[in-house]
Amino acid sequence: MTSTPFHDLDAFLDIPRISGLAVSPDGSRVVTTISTLNSKRTEFVTALWELDPAGQQPARRLTRGLKGESAPVFTAGGDVLFLAVRPTDDDDKPPAALWRLPALGGEAHEMLALPGGVSAAVSARGADVTVAAAPLLPSAGDVEADRVLREQRKDNKVSAILHTGYPVRRWDHDLGPDQPHLFDVEAGRDLTAAPGIALQESTFDVSPDGSFVVASWRVPAPGAASRSTLVRIDRATGTRTTIADDPLADLELPVIAPDGSALAFTRETHSTADTPGRITLCFMRFHSCGEWVEVATDWDRWPSAVTWAADASTLIITADDNGRGPVFSVDPDTGAVTRLTDDDHTYTDVCPAPGGIIYALRSSYTAPPHPVRLDPDGTVTELPCVDAPALPGDLTEITATAEDGTPVRSWLTLPESTDPAPLVLWVHGGPLGSWNSWHWRWNPWLLTAHGYAVLMPDPALSTGYGQQFIARGWGAWGEAPYTDLMAATDAASAHPRIDASRTAAMGGSFGGYMANWIAGHTDRFDAIVTHAGLWELDQFRHTTDGAYWWAREMTPEMTQRNSPHRFVDRISTPMLVIHGDKDYRVPIGEALRLWYDLLTDSALPADDNGESPHRFLYYPAENHWVLTPQHTKIWYQVVTAFLDEHVRSEPAQVPGLLG
Repeated sequence: MTSTPFHDLDAFLDIPRISGLAVSPDGSRVVTTISTLNSKRTEFVTALWELDPAGQQPARRLTRGLKGESAPVFTAGGDVLFLAVRPTDDDDKPPAALWRLPALGGEAHEMLALPGGVSAAVSARGADVTVAAAPLLPSAGDVEADRVLREQRKDNKVSAILHTGYPVRRWDHDLGPDQPHLFDVEAGRDLTAAPGIALQESTFDVSPDGSFVVASWRVPAPGAASRSTLVRIDRATGTRTTIADDPLADLELPVIAPDGSALAFTRETHSTADTPGRITLCFMRFHSCGEWVEVATDWDRWPSAVTWAADASTLIITADDNGRGPVFSVDPDTGAVTRLTDDDHTYTDVCPAPGGIIYALRSSYTAPPHPVRLDPDGTVTELPCVDAPALPGDLTEITATAEDGTPVRSWLTLPESTDPAPLVLWVHGGPLGSWNSWHWRWNPWLLTAHGYAVLMPDPALSTGYGQQFIARGWGAWGEAPYTDLMAATDAASAHPRIDASRTAAMGGSFGGYMANWIAGHTDRFDAIVTHAGLWELDQFRHTTDGAYWWAREMTPEMTQRNSPHRFVDRISTPMLVIHGDKDYRVPIGEALRLWYDLLTDSALPADDNGESPHRFLYYPAENHWVLTPQHTKIWYQVVTAFLDEHVRSEPAQVPGLLG
């Protein structure tokens, strides 16, 4: 058997990881970031690397900060801006600042440092203008006052936050007491006085001449909700004007045309209990007095990222599509959609350059993210960067037929050995998502190297198959999504290289929900792993970090019909529960209640000595994902040990570090 990095968890963690891409306005320079383990193997550190646009020369490292660098952006003059934490003698844990690396050489220098740190920056294409996002405390009149207040909170060990609205937290961090602002970096001026919640999770763009900014701007909505509008901010005066607003939708991802004449953005309609939202592409010309239109409304796909061709003639977008994520061009006037890539990859970080060239990152289940150049004739050239690791098996694609006749497609990994392999059904999160790109966190090849075949289906609610495919599972999570997964499992079990007598199911987030639902509705699996899974839906919809979004679908009737906790007495399969305490998307209460219910009310309860076949892997310091390297290693060690015990009847080998 061929040895690969996936046969050794330490070797897997040693694989460099590519993310992010930036291209200079003239297309002559391309920069990405590569993450590697630090010397203590306790965290990943990211550095900037320059790539050869011609695809001939090897990548060249640009930065070597001890804490790493991220989020590269090119200025109009070709300098590279980036975010970095650079400790000093006076402050060994400063927040991230904005740094500038000159195009003509020399050392990087600090461009903007604020007490609360800098979170993002965007530069104008044709002027030396940069706008950065950074937080300020609402009671601070200026940056210096903000610094004083932060020092007082720190010195007095005050962490309390007084909220007047919703939300109060997001993913893994508490919101407030500071609020995101936009700053004119060159002038050192706040462009967004007293924004409140407006710039939470906002994206923004700067006009080519640097005269104005367009940003998504959140406004309050009934029912402790909010929605996103678009505003135009004059850089010289800070005057703010709403330029696009829809009470029934969120308007987001604004991008200004390279010639400054037009704006593109996405529109996501608000869902209801019966109807899922829909994401469409929108367009407006600035001379049209604020009129905007939807584009390509007959195209049954959701744009996931939007940008402009360098000559402003077309929009360049990405969208999930049948287990892939191609690049498309869209004519903003006619709405005509043209597919530009025709491979099994998913493209991200798309950066158009002059001459019709496009740079991007792409990945699939055969290769991690890697940089490529797309030429106008459709040729795709890989840019030398990091070699792809050898894989411990094969990847194939299967299609099942759902109960209603709908095709349900899946990716299936198969170990190198031709002997029939035990099967692991792995359900994706979301629920609005697709198994269509490489995952460092959810990586099937680690299980494949261990001898398991891994099935990754896209059931009802998955993106990339049209609006009706999503609607099949809307408000009915335990119906079509479940039966689709069982149909996919049946199809995989018929494969000659699958041992259908040895199977397991697992998933995270929505996949964890489905694992919980599966546990209460079938005994066909030998083991079930549920990570950050939803258990009691009525409890979840009130305690998750964005409750108003989920509540649109999760009516009391929906939660009653689809809540896994109602079927705990039917669970006769050993379950491994995994959860991080800092998870605000699926709060820890879901796992705590699930664990107690398993031990008291399942068909496999704890005995008189408190023992049961169920297990609970708890991470006090992790969030919705498990991000630190050694915790990732433990995650896979515990999961494979649990699967081996119950699927292969092998003794469980729990990591000694767990006590």
